[in-house]
Amino acid sequence: MTEDRNHINAVPGEETQGQAEDKKGMKAKDIKAISKRQTAGKIFVQIGIYAFLTVIALLILFPFYFMLISSVKTTAEYNEMVPTLWPREFRWSTYAAAFTGDLHLGQLFLNTVIVGVVSTLLSLVVTVLSAYAFARLEFRGKNVLFAALLATMMIPGELFTVTNYITVVNWLDWRNTFAALIVPFLVSVFYIYLLRQNFMQIPNELYLAAKVDGTSDIKYLWKVMIPLSAPTLISITILKMMGAWNSYIWPKLVANDLAHRLVTVGLRSGAFQGANGLTDIPAQMAAVVLVTIPLLLVFLFFRKYIMRGVSRSGIKG
Repeated sequence: MTEDRNHINAVPGEETQGQAEDKKGMKAKDIKAISKRQTAGKIFVQIGIYAFLTVIALLILFPFYFMLISSVKTTAEYNEMVPTLWPREFRWSTYAAAFTGDLHLGQLFLNTVIVGVVSTLLSLVVTVLSAYAFARLEFRGKNVLFAALLATMMIPGELFTVTNYITVVNWLDWRNTFAALIVPFLVSVFYIYLLRQNFMQIPNELYLAAKVDGTSDIKYLWKVMIPLSAPTLISITILKMMGAWNSYIWPKLVANDLAHRLVTVGLRSGAFQGANGLTDIPAQMAAVVLVTIPLLLVFLFFRKYIMRGVSRSGIKG
């Protein structure tokens, strides 16, 4: 009776209470259906993204996995026509042989550490002083000189190899010396640019206040700018050490004796030749694993400093 009265008393062109409730219920159902479809779509998108990333990660990690299992295989198993994905017999003696054999891996590590540490420290001094001069000091021709330095970044480094080799070997007679491995790469325009951008983000009022107090430029650099730019300096230090650890072409040209040979050059030497004239690949892979571990640890523990230093310098990738 109540519903009949509502229909009877309803004014033509106006909705009854029941019709309004029905429309609200239909809208609620439509919203729930749309929400379910959106949720399902998001789930499928996430599944697709993670599946793609998993495939890419497997493709990237597989060479490292193959290097690890190859380092503990026997030579006969490695030379089989069909490679095995898991060693039938683990041969751990290859890692000990890397230090005790003809490779002299301990000496190569020592040489690489000496070159890496000394070149990094000297390069930091050059980079800090140059970046400070371009960021804070005023002198004639500063912008032109800095633009000329940036222009050299467009020239591939391989083009300087011949001229550097003639200078170092023929003129300076630095062949088979640590100086030949360190001096030619002390200046990095990219590191100077990176640190200069970071220095320029420091408020100039701090510099003016320090000059009013009678602070020298060197003291201001040491007490103010270097602490504020610590993330960028850490990034430069790590990148420089990794570059020294991975360099191959230049050390191969100028320092190929045992007293100055680096690990990258030693891994390509004839120390892994067997009695039959074939290369002992498992032993070589074991040495590669030992050389890769320090770089891997550096990247795992300091990757956040690299990203933080680059982002603070205004270069984002």
